[in-house]
Amino acid sequence: MPLLVNLRHLEAHNVHLEGQLSAAELDLDSRDEMIHVTEPLSYDVEAQQVEDGLLVQGRLCLPLECQCVRCLKSFACDLKINSWTRHLPFQGEDAVPVVSDCVDLTPYAREDILLEFPQHPLCEPECHGLLRSPVGKTKHTSGKGPTEPGSPAWKELDKLKF
Repeated sequence: MPLLVNLRHLEAHNVHLEGQLSAAELDLDSRDEMIHVTEPLSYDVEAQQVEDGLLVQGRLCLPLECQCVRCLKSFACDLKINSWTRHLPFQGEDAVPVVSDCVDLTPYAREDILLEFPQHPLCEPECHGLLRSPVGKTKHTSGKGPTEPGSPAWKELDKLKF
C-alpha cells in the first residue's frame, strides 16, 4: 500500500504515519549493480496542512545490500534520512496531485532516497581493494646468463624502413 495522506483528516489535526513500504511498492530503479534493495522502507512521518500546501517531516530508513566497489565484498548498509522534510504545494506548476482527497507521498520518498544512494559503496573507508599481483617485469632465473637489452621482436621492427 502506498504512503498516502488523507487531506480530510488534516483539517482536524496533524496526521502521524508510521509503517513500512515494500521494495516492490517503492519501485526503486537504481540502475546500479552494486546496490540492491531487498528489505522494506521504514517510515515515521508527520503531515500537516499549511496555508498553501502540505508539509511532511519525519524519518526514512531503508536497508540496502551493497557490494564494495574496491574489493567486491557484499555488505549491509542502512540508508537513513533522519530529518526528511517536504513541502508539497496544492497550486502552481509543482502542485501535488490529489486523488480522492489523498496525496501519495511515495514518489517524493522515492526521489529523496535515490538522491541519498551511495555513489561508490565501500565496505569500509580504509578498504584497499582486491589484492593485486605485482605489475611490471618479472625476474626470470633461467641460468642462461645475461640477456641482451630489448626483445628480438623490437630488433626485427627496427630493421623496417619507411
